[in-house]
Amino acid sequence: MKLFKQYLFILAVLVAGLLLSACNEPKLKPLSSGATIVAFGDSLTEGIGASETASYPSQLAQMTGLNVVNAGISGETTDRGLARFEDVLEQHNPELVILLEGGNDILRNHNQIQTKQNLSEMIGIANRRNVQVLLIGVPEKNLFSAVADFYDELAEQHQLAYMRGELSDLLKTSKYKSDQIHLNAQGYRVLAEKIAETLEAEGAIE
Repeated sequence: MKLFKQYLFILAVLVAGLLLSACNEPKLKPLSSGATIVAFGDSLTEGIGASETASYPSQLAQMTGLNVVNAGISGETTDRGLARFEDVLEQHNPELVILLEGGNDILRNHNQIQTKQNLSEMIGIANRRNVQVLLIGVPEKNLFSAVADFYDELAEQHQLAYMRGELSDLLKTSKYKSDQIHLNAQGYRVLAEKIAETLEAEGAIE
């Protein structure tokens, strides 16, 4: 009986180690040197609160040397985003899309189940086109709260590279904000730095 218990213990340790190793594996494939990244979203992607060259897509392009397309539209909700998503991918043929959307749905009290479904459909479209996805979580209506739960669910469901709390932290820090819901140039730069760090950690860039 003692040997059997030792065997079960060793087996449990091995299984736990394998699961931990799988969780730590990079979720993105390396991008080619001429890769295009599409930054898709609303005003936080467009760069409201700073100049065009200070938006996070512009600053990310400077940091990485890659072509980063700013496909942000201020005020957009996920239903409108879903309606144009595939056309944007068709136009730019990216290797990666950074998906930062849903904030306007949250602010306008849209049904979160539908918001989640809209985002899930965008991710599905990207998957079918072999476009990798980096998902950025958006905080709930109270900016001092954590990210909305459905972003965690989407990241788990689709096994995505995921930035959970970085945007929430920036929006809680006054020096990084131009108003209650937008970043300033410094905030967008920090966001771009965090994205670049995530892309490197997940294996997309060196």
